[in-house]
Amino acid sequence: MGKMSRLGNALYEGDVSINFVGRRLLWYSISAVIVLIAIGGLSFKGLNMGIEFEGGVEYRVAMPAGQADQDAVEEIREAVADTGLEAASAPIVNTSGTDTIRIQTEPLDNDEATEVSQTIREAAGVQDGDISQSAIGPTWGEQVADRALIGLAVFTVLVILFIWAYFREWKMSVGAIVALIHDVVITIGVYALSGFEVTPATVTGVLTILGFSLYDTVVVFDKVRENTHNLARTRQTYAQAANLAVNQTLVRSINTSIVALLPVGALLYAGVVTLGSGALKDLALALFVGMAAGAYSSIFIATPLLVQLKELEPSVRQGDARAKARARHHTDRFADVPVYTENMVVGDEPEEAAVPVARDPEPVGSRTGSGPRFTGQRPASKQVTRSASAKRAQPSRKPRSQRGKR
Repeated sequence: MGKMSRLGNALYEGDVSINFVGRRLLWYSISAVIVLIAIGGLSFKGLNMGIEFEGGVEYRVAMPAGQADQDAVEEIREAVADTGLEAASAPIVNTSGTDTIRIQTEPLDNDEATEVSQTIREAAGVQDGDISQSAIGPTWGEQVADRALIGLAVFTVLVILFIWAYFREWKMSVGAIVALIHDVVITIGVYALSGFEVTPATVTGVLTILGFSLYDTVVVFDKVRENTHNLARTRQTYAQAANLAVNQTLVRSINTSIVALLPVGALLYAGVVTLGSGALKDLALALFVGMAAGAYSSIFIATPLLVQLKELEPSVRQGDARAKARARHHTDRFADVPVYTENMVVGDEPEEAAVPVARDPEPVGSRTGSGPRFTGQRPASKQVTRSASAKRAQPSRKPRSQRGKR
């Protein structure tokens, strides 16, 4: 059995325990710092909205078969950036299939658009008929953003109703929604700080991470419900049972997150290093950041927040008090016995009880009173003699077969 398997078994059985719930203030502080940094990036730097949201000009170049490769993409990108036009200083260039290259710039006027088209034709080595030009307005991007916000609102409402109906506990819905908001804010903040372009693929990635975060949180909550179903029998507080649930699902959450992050990380590397731009990079970044934040929030945010809300209930407080009282009652009574040291103060020995000494009896003639007088000796007991009844025949027990017969 590997180390991870042994660790998982020890965590599940409770032999090894990490105090996630008891240190919730620490986790809240870490999350608060990360969220504040993300909000600061959104406030001071803002999002780099793509051409679909801001509008711009898109060029499509038809290349000979097999020539729409990364070398051609880099050559065209450098040529367009060297035109000196501010709107074309950071063009988005990527391949579309095996024989088409797509170039996107910010909005251009007619003269600037003609200049950029001529530059692309010379860099790609194609004819004028091989280049198509189209202006993209921000209307389509605004529609995508509006639909995304509507989808997010509907998803949030459905999540609240689902968790409330499944677990019969509205506090679990609150914990799950706070974890979702935590993940979305961090993901959007990373986009703002990194300067990555926000495209419709980004919106798709953000909506996808909501499901992943919710899935991990529901698994942990299901184990919490199982452990807290009958706390009186387990003699645990609600916080102890919930913390055990997090430890029992910890290895599973880590393994699931790593398995999910590895391919997404490979896509992110390919999109940033190999391709340089495109929808693949935007989608991979949203998925990578959102999945990592979702794994963190399901362990460090959702469950501790649930415990904090449950501890406000009178029934839970009473049950916790009974569990703590039982724990004190079953504590080893020899655990508090002090260890003997040389300088320990030893109490005095208890005094022995005084034993009455019997006095010699006085002579009979020395008594001055007429009544009896205590002499300090127990009077002699009367001798037992045989009575007349001792000569009588005593009854004896007859066999069962002769009982009732005379």
